[in-house]
Amino acid sequence: MFALPLVAGVLLDKLLGDPLWLPHPVVGFGKLIAFFEHRLNHGTGRKFKGACVAAGLVTLTWLSATLLLQYAWQISLVLYVFLAATGVFYCLAGKTLIDEVRMVFEAADRSLEEGRRQVARIVGRDTSGLTDTEVRTAALETLAENLSDGVIAPLFWYLLLGVPGMLAYKMVNTLDSMIGYRNERYRAFGCFAARLDDVANYLPARLTAFLMVLVTGRLSLLRFVFRYGPRHASPNSGYPEAALAGILDCRFGGPHQYFGEWVYKPFIGSHERPLTSRDMQTAIRINRRAELLMLLIMLSASFATLYINL
Repeated sequence: MFALPLVAGVLLDKLLGDPLWLPHPVVGFGKLIAFFEHRLNHGTGRKFKGACVAAGLVTLTWLSATLLLQYAWQISLVLYVFLAATGVFYCLAGKTLIDEVRMVFEAADRSLEEGRRQVARIVGRDTSGLTDTEVRTAALETLAENLSDGVIAPLFWYLLLGVPGMLAYKMVNTLDSMIGYRNERYRAFGCFAARLDDVANYLPARLTAFLMVLVTGRLSLLRFVFRYGPRHASPNSGYPEAALAGILDCRFGGPHQYFGEWVYKPFIGSHERPLTSRDMQTAIRINRRAELLMLLIMLSASFATLYINL
């Protein structure tokens, strides 16, 4: 029961993406996080309260998914597969971000203002003053990071802990995206959530970079990844970004505004050049191949385990 929900969930992601008409558990995660943040993120002990909220919500997510799937298993194999495949589908964000990045480049080809508005849908930085190259760079950085956060990491945790682990990871990721900022409001309350996200993504981020390089057949790029990956402010995001920057021979990073504050990110790569739709197409192709390779590795491991047990 490992392979069937996995394949079904991946296929659903490729077919449907993230349609607006379909209720999404991450929206519920966000409302839960906002509920506790608004009521507890003030006064003294904010770091402790934030840690309790993060740990409690992740535990609740894992436990709820585990109990639900165990109950479904006892009732019907079909129900179990349906719920597990739905969980996999909800945890993956491969198609959606690819579509969004493609739309950023198409909008930027029409006008800079359209590009700025479109990229604002997928990045947290202030986009009002971005240049054309910065708009396109922001989209590709997000695509590389999302390959890790939205595809490889969920699959990694599915491999280790099944659908409950996958959903727990999505709660960790949602916590970080909402309260894991180093600004005045979230620095204390979101500290634990940010560190938890760093731990959850440590191996997946490096695995993502390796898969990206592997599908190009240019293993020499690993030197580039290990040179520039650690320079990122995040202990993880720099690795997939460095892999894509090396593949495209371009430069990522630099200063950006978040919530009115300037954040200076070290540059990844040294070749500053204009980015085109051809770069976007290459990046999308790399994403898809890396995801396919990860899926094949997981299925191979599953069948090998089954064969050994037989």
